[in-house]
Amino acid sequence: MFPVAVQEFIRGQIHRETALQARLREETRQLPEARMQSHSDLGALLAFLVRLTGGRRVVEVGVFTGMSALTIASALPPGGQMVACDISEEWTDIARRYWAEAGVADKIDLRMGSAADSLGLLLAAGAGGTFDFAFIDADKPAYDVYYESCLALLRPGGLMAFDNMIWSGRVADPTVQDEDTNALRALNLKIARDPRVDFCLLTVGDGVMLARKKG
Repeated sequence: MFPVAVQEFIRGQIHRETALQARLREETRQLPEARMQSHSDLGALLAFLVRLTGGRRVVEVGVFTGMSALTIASALPPGGQMVACDISEEWTDIARRYWAEAGVADKIDLRMGSAADSLGLLLAAGAGGTFDFAFIDADKPAYDVYYESCLALLRPGGLMAFDNMIWSGRVADPTVQDEDTNALRALNLKIARDPRVDFCLLTVGDGVMLARKKG
C-alpha cells in the first residue's frame, strides 16, 4: 500500500471524483459496511478498461451502494447497457438514487436475488458470448462460480475484473485458511493456469485480477 500522502495525491489530484461521486462516497462512509466501497483508483481503472475495450454490454456482480456501477455506466457509450446483480434492497436503494441523479439509470438493469441465478438466467436466455466486460466484487466463496458464468457470457476478447484478489496480503500467507481467503487464493491459481484466458494480477486497491477470454 502506498503512503497516505501518495494516496491523497492520487485521489485529490489525479483520479478526482465528481461532486456526485463524492456525495455517494460520503453517504456510504456512514454505513457499517463502508469498507466494501470501491476505491477511486479502481473506479478510474474500470472506466478506462470499459472505454479501452469498446464495451457496450457489461455485467456487474456485487453492486453495494452503486459507486462502481455509476462509474462504469458513465463510461458506456450511448446505447450501452449494464446488468447489475445484488441481493440487498437497502444498499441498492441508495445506488438507484445516485444513478437517477447522474442520468445513467436507463443504462442499468438491476437484477435482485442470487447473482449465480441471475447469471444462469442470462446464459439460459442465450446471452452467452455477448458481453464485453464483467466486474465481480461480491461474496468471495462464490467467485469461482462467477468466474465460470462470466467467462461463458463474455465474447472472445472480452475482459473480466475481480476485486479483492490480494485480500490485504492474506492470499500469500499459507497460515491463513479461512473460507474467503482460500476461495480467493484458489481462484488466483486457477486463472493463472487456465488456458482459456490471458491474465494479469494488478496491485490496485486490494488487488484486481484481469482475465481476457481467448478466442
